[in-house]
Amino acid sequence: MKELFTGLISSKTRINLLVRFFFNPGTKAYLRELSKDFNLSSNAVREELNQLTKTKLLTSRKEGRNVYYKSNNSHPLFPELKSMVRKVMGLDQVIESILTRLGELEYAYIIDDYAEGKDTGIIDLVLVGRINQYHLNDLSRKTERYIKRKIRSLVLTREEFKAFMPKMKNRPNFLVWERQRNK
Repeated sequence: MKELFTGLISSKTRINLLVRFFFNPGTKAYLRELSKDFNLSSNAVREELNQLTKTKLLTSRKEGRNVYYKSNNSHPLFPELKSMVRKVMGLDQVIESILTRLGELEYAYIIDDYAEGKDTGIIDLVLVGRINQYHLNDLSRKTERYIKRKIRSLVLTREEFKAFMPKMKNRPNFLVWERQRNK
């Protein structure tokens, strides 16, 4: 799916950085962490980070010995880049094909690698509500074929989710869907 960006952006490192920071805008990372994750030299990653910081798509802040980078949420292109990255990562398909059709779904969270913007090929979801497991499995299989990624789901009731919350606080996560309540 990332090949959709390659026609627009020639640098694979830049694509990886955009995906990392704009998939989950709360993500922050430093140079050595990124070069290790991408299996690239620090210089190659530094060059792209400098370019993205110069254009103000990323912000940087020194914390101790490390300089942390994150997406600039106030940049005029932020909403469009975030939307494009979600499409590239297949999240828009997951939401459209699965989450909106599950019945009594209350919340859906992306956890672990994808929540950090790491495209490992496995999307881990925590789904809260009363959900038909057979229907979920069927929709997941169909969506997996389309987005070429594996979807793993943990389905919890509201009570189970309350007990699970302390564990989730120690793992990368973000809310991707919430049932709209009538006011």
